[in-house]
Amino acid sequence: MHGIPCSYQAWFLVLFSMALFSKLFLIMLFLTISVLAVVPDFTEAGTVAQQLQLVERLQSDGLKVCWDSLMELRSCTGEVILFFLNGETYLGPSCCRAIRVIVHHCWAAEVMLAALGFTPQEGDVLRGYCDAEASAGASPPPPPPVAYAPLPEHLVH
Repeated sequence: MHGIPCSYQAWFLVLFSMALFSKLFLIMLFLTISVLAVVPDFTEAGTVAQQLQLVERLQSDGLKVCWDSLMELRSCTGEVILFFLNGETYLGPSCCRAIRVIVHHCWAAEVMLAALGFTPQEGDVLRGYCDAEASAGASPPPPPPVAYAPLPEHLVH
């Protein structure tokens, strides 16, 4: 706009911004109408019934059991970490019970285990261990605590 007088530049900017505004307005109007055409009508009887079914499912005992089991598993995370890191072959009965509920009765088992930081492979190992424990009957007693021998006198300061 180097050769155009200053008053023409101002008019050009006004017209350009008006054209841009009208294009943006039309785009926003089109998007709004498109969204409204896709959004379901929640006043339909079928949709209301579906919403009620969702509420019932979310409040059902099955979902509560899954969440309770997730919290139980979260509380025994230390046991599970030792299980993987130290190769200990013992998980407490409440920990295994929580794992079995999650992997066998909860529809989002992998997601629930991932929320606690376990990979799908670790989830498979936990499921296998706890299923084997359940099929073997009673859980074995916990491993005995590690006893450390006292240090020799010449090492104690």
